[in-house]
Amino acid sequence: MADTPTEVATSTSTETATSTATSVEVPPPQQPKPATELPKRWADIEDEVAEEKGVPELDVGSLAIDENKKINKFLDEPEDSNIKAVSSSDTPYTSAYTFEELNLSPELLKGLYVEMKFEKPSKIQAISLPMIVTPPYLDLIAQAHNGSGKTTCFTLGMLSRVDPKIQAPQALCICPTRELAIQNQEVLNKMGKHTGITSACAVPMDSSNYIPINKRPPITAQVVIGTPGTIKKWMSSKKLGVSYVKILVFDEADQMLAEDGFRDDSLRIMRDIERISSHCQVLLFSATFNEAVKNFVAKIVKGNHNQLFVKKEELSLESVKQYKVKVPEELSKIMVIKERIFEFGERLGQTIIFVRTKNSASMLHKSLVELGYDCTTIHGNLTVDDRDKIVKEFKDGLTQVLISTDLLSRGFDQQQVNLVINYDLPVKYPNREPDYEVYLHRIGRAGRFGRKGAVFNFLCGEADQMIMSKIENHFGAKVEEVADWRSEEEFKSALKSAGLL
Repeated sequence: MADTPTEVATSTSTETATSTATSVEVPPPQQPKPATELPKRWADIEDEVAEEKGVPELDVGSLAIDENKKINKFLDEPEDSNIKAVSSSDTPYTSAYTFEELNLSPELLKGLYVEMKFEKPSKIQAISLPMIVTPPYLDLIAQAHNGSGKTTCFTLGMLSRVDPKIQAPQALCICPTRELAIQNQEVLNKMGKHTGITSACAVPMDSSNYIPINKRPPITAQVVIGTPGTIKKWMSSKKLGVSYVKILVFDEADQMLAEDGFRDDSLRIMRDIERISSHCQVLLFSATFNEAVKNFVAKIVKGNHNQLFVKKEELSLESVKQYKVKVPEELSKIMVIKERIFEFGERLGQTIIFVRTKNSASMLHKSLVELGYDCTTIHGNLTVDDRDKIVKEFKDGLTQVLISTDLLSRGFDQQQVNLVINYDLPVKYPNREPDYEVYLHRIGRAGRFGRKGAVFNFLCGEADQMIMSKIENHFGAKVEEVADWRSEEEFKSALKSAGLL
């Protein structure tokens, strides 16, 4: 979703943040280095990458632990070989079995244990966090399962790098949608509750709440999370200074660096930061990196850096049971939802139904409401205030069923979601080839952080069956079929197999 011309900054902090830190003077920023003195990294090669052909492929499948590079796997689970880490430096890293091993401040540890209720790092956190918080703070390209704890990795990384005494932006996080930016800020505020670190959310806002950018005071929040167009506009208007920025995060990095995504804005933000900061650590996090993006990242990452990947065939979440349901016509999909899935599913948690278009979302919403179901619908044509309200109601548990376009397919975290229905399979236009990355992100909305979940894929006609077959071949996994779409027992058995009944 592209940014609209209006934005909002939402700053938050603990009570002590303003009282203890506002009296501290910000030291004058370092003089910018002339462009000719900068090392050739991300943004300096922007034009070269656009023109150069035949970029060498990043062979993710061949990545393996290199003992010479001293990167260890999560040692207490040797049978789990799906996470591969590689470094191009000689920096020694050791997986963190506890958060204390990361030398975090007592305030941050309190946030992790008291506010977040964490007990120990997850697999992805145990491997990636030492790479993020250990000098010399190398760039990191990280791919891991949906719901595996990626948000904690980069949020903790940002909080650990901020100096609470300096009232200026020191960490930036760029996200593809306002919903994801707001969600990430909520996580950061909760995790950093006891640190006094302040944050601002730079996202589009309705015109009724619009404040002209020239009337805004300069941003003093220490962490800024937002969408790329808004971040870029604040920087261009001299309201968001980047002289002290130490860490730059791209959440859903494959979309942020995709040619048909936010590549131009992302590269310009990186370029502007690097022209001022002597070194800014860049973290790229996503559950998916398609071949084009992997090739692009391999070209623009310069110097020593770290990589962390999961094999493609092991990306499908083991805790989420996937099914395909062949139906004779579109109306049959609604009947299956009402008389089969919802018959059991509404007792099991919340449900997200993904559709391909805004028109399908409106049509399905009307049909379900007429059948007596209380549901909400979200898509890009709604005002941002309405979108915020719908997301909040769903997260607060006030609604059980949410119909969504792919606006919420990435990063949306609601642990009570146990069911995902692909009313329409995700495809790329105009060739109608399967969108494998979006499929993976969609099913990742269920079974968050290892919880049980089920996904039902509706197939209507030969075209859908071909798309599903390609998805199965891509991930090297057969999706179980519900043999008879009219059978109540078939769906009951499927939900039992998924651990939901």
